[in-house]
Amino acid sequence: MYIQLEEYFKTRTEIDDKTLSHISSYFKIKKTKRNEFLLEEGEICKHFFFVNKGCIRLFNINNNGEEGTRYFHFEDSFGTALPSLINQTASYEFMQTIEPSELLVIERDDYFHLVETVPQFAFIYREILESAYLKSQERIYCFQSLEAIEKVRWVLTNQSKWLTRISNKMVASYLGLTPQTLSRLKSKL
Repeated sequence: MYIQLEEYFKTRTEIDDKTLSHISSYFKIKKTKRNEFLLEEGEICKHFFFVNKGCIRLFNINNNGEEGTRYFHFEDSFGTALPSLINQTASYEFMQTIEPSELLVIERDDYFHLVETVPQFAFIYREILESAYLKSQERIYCFQSLEAIEKVRWVLTNQSKWLTRISNKMVASYLGLTPQTLSRLKSKL
């Protein structure tokens, strides 16, 4: 169960087996069903998740009842509602597994204890923060200026597995399109 987590660290930083074992000891296994909620809007996020198998979706629902997906976390990645986790404030988004998933879960306090005491873990945390920032910037600056067809091309080029593993409705909510528009544009490419 912890092999993928350990490989994740080994491919990103120099780390010995004793340190890996120490890190792994803080994680618990959680198996979820399709569409199971890990966090609901208004709750305070208390966990960080590593995806062994499956997918976590982060999304919100606007006043019109429309979903807006912020991100998908697939295998071999960490995922959480960072603003709520860091600030310990009510989340403005939901976290949901969209496939039956196998997750490794770490409590917030344990996570930040490892950040403070294990340099390799602190390095990974910095990578996670940098990646989240870059993805949000890409989304803000890139997607604001792209036409709908260019957004679909971007997904085909950069995130092609989304189109095979995720429903059109969810991909469309990430791109800011309707599912019908996404289907129409996909057929043109």
